[in-house]
Amino acid sequence: MIIHGIPGSQGIAIKKAYVFIENKPVVDRQHIVSEQIEGELTKLQQAMAASKQQIRGIRDKTEAQMGAEHAAIFDAHIAILDDPTLLEDIKQLIEAGLRTAPAAAEAVLAQLTGLFEAMEDEYMKERAADIKDIGDRLLRNILGMKPGGLGELDSEVIVIAHDLTPSVVATLDRRYVKGIALGTGGKTSHAAIIARTLEIPAVLGLGGITEEVPEGEVLILDGGSGILLTGPDEGQLTEYRKRQDDFGGRQAELRNLIDLPSVTTDGRRVEIAANIGTPRDVAAVLASGGEGVGLYRTEFLFMDKTGLPGEQEQFEAYRAVAEGLEGRPVIIRTLDIGGDKELEWLPSPREMNPFLGWRAIRICLAEPEIFKVQLRAILRASAFGKVLIMYPMISGVGEVRAANVLLAQAKEELRLAGIGFDEAIQTGIMVETPSAAIIADILAPEVDFFSIGTNDLCQYTLAVDRMNEKVRDLYQPLHPAVLRLIQSVINVAHRHGKVAGMCGELAGDPLATIILLGLGLDEFSMSASSMLLVKKIVRSVSYQQAQEIATGALALKTPGEIAEYAAQTLQELGINYS
Repeated sequence: MIIHGIPGSQGIAIKKAYVFIENKPVVDRQHIVSEQIEGELTKLQQAMAASKQQIRGIRDKTEAQMGAEHAAIFDAHIAILDDPTLLEDIKQLIEAGLRTAPAAAEAVLAQLTGLFEAMEDEYMKERAADIKDIGDRLLRNILGMKPGGLGELDSEVIVIAHDLTPSVVATLDRRYVKGIALGTGGKTSHAAIIARTLEIPAVLGLGGITEEVPEGEVLILDGGSGILLTGPDEGQLTEYRKRQDDFGGRQAELRNLIDLPSVTTDGRRVEIAANIGTPRDVAAVLASGGEGVGLYRTEFLFMDKTGLPGEQEQFEAYRAVAEGLEGRPVIIRTLDIGGDKELEWLPSPREMNPFLGWRAIRICLAEPEIFKVQLRAILRASAFGKVLIMYPMISGVGEVRAANVLLAQAKEELRLAGIGFDEAIQTGIMVETPSAAIIADILAPEVDFFSIGTNDLCQYTLAVDRMNEKVRDLYQPLHPAVLRLIQSVINVAHRHGKVAGMCGELAGDPLATIILLGLGLDEFSMSASSMLLVKKIVRSVSYQQAQEIATGALALKTPGEIAEYAAQTLQELGINYS
């Protein structure tokens, strides 16, 4: 039987199943009396200390095995436990609500988890796993339970689980864990990210997989295609063993491209950059041969805080990225909040359609002091590297001009204070609304560059909520309407002598690479793990070939036809993209 899921980490594993079902903490939700408060507070404080000590141990092990950028995940876990607001909220429930320590901790952390799970942004949504991980550890320590994990493994297996917390994934023993199949999760979950780093094949989003696969059954897991085969026959086993050998050879070949330029066979150069969320992501960008950062999502600095992060705090984060890239460019997107991303300290109205409402640049222009704090911090960081500014969710010229007025004010304030910055800093916009794409010719004279945000552009163009399972199949970035808008934006940018980049998920989709290249895209920005394959595709064709292929794609009528055409093109070039 073939079970389809979400590709999480490329590679093929052929091993027996190990079904991992962890015993969850059981919380007594009965109320306590006032005389018990002190004892519950003591339990909480001791559990907090134990949790931090355990996480520091995991952090050190992770750094030794995978590097500082992945160890930083657990720095974030410790920072959450160190947040005085979290501790005070739990203590208040114990003292005022007369709740037990585990019940209070469970309630507060469940509320925080819910905030992240409700978000549409896939990266933000997956951060709920971190909160769950912290909560599980804290509850176990309050209740005197052992930490969860897979330490008992002593043979090579494919781990089958509903979910694996970052702590468990980070401490997996690669000698024994040869594949991971999870009921939940997506490409941006820490389980997927760490699995890719450890080069463990993974498939996610498999639903009730722990109930469908019996313990000890031989499985074939194909992380590139996102499938799990149960009960394979000899023919399938032979076929996938060959694929396994072929994949190992391809990965070694891709690693040889790290220091090579992203250039077509006839000399057209494009930039392959990365999307990041924190300064600690820079190491992975450099390790994969990234030529810069095409999207730095700054909203992570603003989440989980009781107030606006100060100018100095923001400046230090932006400077860390600018310096870490060692002269490579970084495009810093200004605050993209609202919709599914709420700030506790910035009340937002209840809206019928939040993704069409008060969000991104609209909030920044309505709250100019918040916006100027960020602009000053970005400007200050521009003195330490090649920094560019990008405004999100632009729908018209008025928004760009209003943002630039505030940028000019921020510059003047820094000049008066004698603080240096790049006077020639470039500004651009994300083209993610159909209106921005349609009036790109009006917007082009106002900016230095465009970056096409295909996630929202596709969603708005096709009127499809990509998080709604009932219509998710209609979310098709290779739809002719989306490609025609992309073509139009690129053409307008070039007529005005401006750069056209892309930071949406489509930029990292190998099926789209040659088409986008042929349309004239100048910069592809994606997750670090996708960069080398995209570079290989770019280096495998001439620009003239790519233009002909793009013309052929635009002549087709359905997303399915375009995807099939793109797949056939890669096959003819001898490129295995799965």
